[in-house]
Amino acid sequence: MSSTITNRSSPRRPSPPSISIEPVAHSTSTSSSSPSSKLKGRARSASLVKVEEIKESVDDVLDQSMYANVNQEWVNRKGAWLIHIVLILGGKLLFDLIPGVTQEISWTMTNIAYMVLSFLMFHHVTGIPFQADLHGGAYDDLTLWEQIDEGAQYTPAKKWLICLPIGLFLASTHFTHYDPWMFAINFTALIIVLIPKLPALHRQRIRILPDDDTSSFSAPTTPIHSGATTPRTRPSSMIM
Repeated sequence: MSSTITNRSSPRRPSPPSISIEPVAHSTSTSSSSPSSKLKGRARSASLVKVEEIKESVDDVLDQSMYANVNQEWVNRKGAWLIHIVLILGGKLLFDLIPGVTQEISWTMTNIAYMVLSFLMFHHVTGIPFQADLHGGAYDDLTLWEQIDEGAQYTPAKKWLICLPIGLFLASTHFTHYDPWMFAINFTALIIVLIPKLPALHRQRIRILPDDDTSSFSAPTTPIHSGATTPRTRPSSMIM
């Protein structure tokens, strides 16, 4: 009787809840936590050839209109067209005086010499050689071809300067008896001179291996902590 009463009066202790511990899955990939993954890799290299456009500002237009550009006026003067033919014939006679030079080689050398001098004069040298201060440097980045007739295309002077190399190439090809090697050399010289004369390349500059302002490698950034730093020693007023 007493045992029954004891069992009724004593409360039953609740059983502890079951706890299941699952294993933590560790990632085998260390690429996300490695310090090297946080650093930026090598930057993409720049192109080997770069095309830049020489833009013209309002100040350049005003400076160009202040005074006449005598550097390009001679192109339209009397005798300026004839001087090209005189130089070509003079060069041809000069090469004929060299011993051992055949007519084929003489015409090829005449063609190459004129093409090289024409390219350097009209498409390589920039600016004006005299009275540059009168225009405030407005022509410093322009070639002689871009200065002729204020940059207008297909003017009589520019048509003459385009047709003359073509005529010299045809004459050189004819007097070399259409030799394949001579034709390849003369045609290459002609293409090099004619391409800069195209309107699509007006005020365009082709840069080979241009310099990059930014480095190809990026240095790791130094962490910056905000907030005031805690002094290592206490102020003298606080020392008791």
